[in-house]
Amino acid sequence: MLSAMDSIGTLASTLARLSGNLTNGGVQPALAQTASADAAPTPFSDLLTDAVGQVNQLEEQAHAAVTGLMSGSGVDVHQAMIATEKASMSFELALAVHNKAIQAYQQVIGMQF
Repeated sequence: MLSAMDSIGTLASTLARLSGNLTNGGVQPALAQTASADAAPTPFSDLLTDAVGQVNQLEEQAHAAVTGLMSGSGVDVHQAMIATEKASMSFELALAVHNKAIQAYQQVIGMQF
């Protein structure tokens, strides 16, 4: 059980670092906000819900940018590409979190007591 908990802890710290790198106009560091000593701990389900919401928001921004580019409403190609790459990176991060959570769950289930 310790290795599964270590995997989740490592995953959470990696997610906090990566989400902090995407804060410029993109994902807000949801995990970094809970790291302060004065704040009450946020439930993990709330963190996941916020992260999925942020991934969805970036996807909607990318869709709007591509639609604006195609309709000729003043969106530059580089703005559309940046928006789509942010959405792609956030989705890949969410997928990696999903895969690590499933892997940790399988390790816990596979333990013999």
